Amino acid sequence: MNSEAVPPCAQSSFGPLPRRLTRAVRIGGVDVGGGHPVVVQSMTNTDTADIASTTKQVAELWRAGSEMVRVTVNTPEAAAAVPRIVDKLAMMGVSVPIIGDFHYNGHQLLTAEPACAEALAKYRINPGNVGFGKKKDSQFATLIELAIRYGKPVRIGANWGSLDQALAAQLMDENHKLAEPKEAAEVLREALIRSALDSAARAVELGLPAERIVLSAKVSGVQELIAVYRELARRGDYALHLGLTEAGIGSKGIVASSAALGVLLQEGIGDTIRISLTPEPGGDRTKEVVVGQEILQTMGLRKFTPMVIACPGCGRTTSTVFQELADNIQTFLREQMPEWKKTYPGVEAMNVAVMGCIVNGPGESKHANIGISLPGTGESPAAPVFVDGQKVATLRGERIVDEFKTIVLNYVQKNYSREANTV
Repeated sequence: MNSEAVPPCAQSSFGPLPRRLTRAVRIGGVDVGGGHPVVVQSMTNTDTADIASTTKQVAELWRAGSEMVRVTVNTPEAAAAVPRIVDKLAMMGVSVPIIGDFHYNGHQLLTAEPACAEALAKYRINPGNVGFGKKKDSQFATLIELAIRYGKPVRIGANWGSLDQALAAQLMDENHKLAEPKEAAEVLREALIRSALDSAARAVELGLPAERIVLSAKVSGVQELIAVYRELARRGDYALHLGLTEAGIGSKGIVASSAALGVLLQEGIGDTIRISLTPEPGGDRTKEVVVGQEILQTMGLRKFTPMVIACPGCGRTTSTVFQELADNIQTFLREQMPEWKKTYPGVEAMNVAVMGCIVNGPGESKHANIGISLPGTGESPAAPVFVDGQKVATLRGERIVDEFKTIVLNYVQKNYSREANTV
């Protein structure tokens, strides 16, 4: 289950943020919707048939904080590999729901590989390519019947890039006959929304409980995504998975995802999220997990790891010492979290300030649980350290980083140990 207590709504310094109350869905031990905390998920980009590589990447994503991981299941070899991947992860102590991503041939793969159907925690079905023509209804029905047989939830995930063309053509024809036709983009948005909702209704007709359905309708434009999900939220109470599809590479993908998801989450829309970043050459797949966590944490919706507050630097801070320290401390805190989560409950709410000069440094440091104000250009070569608003030390010399880490560790041990929490 989610490790956090389930709040009726997330708290911020300005009061509670609204949460749209959706149907709760249980996915391999993780609770989604129904007021539970928003869940961060990711997806592998390995060949699923490569058991070693896929297992390794799933474990990396899980350690980074991904609470569910989706894998591509596109060939018989990939389907056969899934149970072995799940078994290997269990042997490693990696407890994360594995979701199967199906397009075109999912009905065949799950039928032929019952062990795969059993091992997966959820099936992702795209109504735009589950089947075509006369085969569409029967192939969709087969997938839903398999989900019912094995007791699995389903995400019905429509996508702008693989829109149900028959439905789009139907709605375009109907629109053309109107006295005042709508813009084509609006009609296509409606086709995306209808594709998800109509498929969900059909799944319920076939016997899949609505409490085992998650919906998504992904597009690559920020304003389009906001409009689509607002309408999905208005028309139903299904749990919703948010994500800007094909978000892009680097800062563009991060900014676009943050802009779109930030608006929706602020309105209480969204139960799971994924940040679909294009990895930079040689880049780390776990970056999308970190971005997802940071969106939720900076909005006050979840707490994952102690946050480092750091100034941007200016002409007063020509030295790079505070930049290096801020990066060093943020990395240090993230690396400690897998163990700290078990030993120091609540430590994820801690704030650490690393500031670069006397202007805002001491004040910001006093507001944090622990803060250090490094000397700016021309200032005295001393770094005052504040703990819970009180100055406790002044650091100097070449060992400032190590000495500050020691202060952080001592604070964590004193304030977040199980003994401290029972006092």
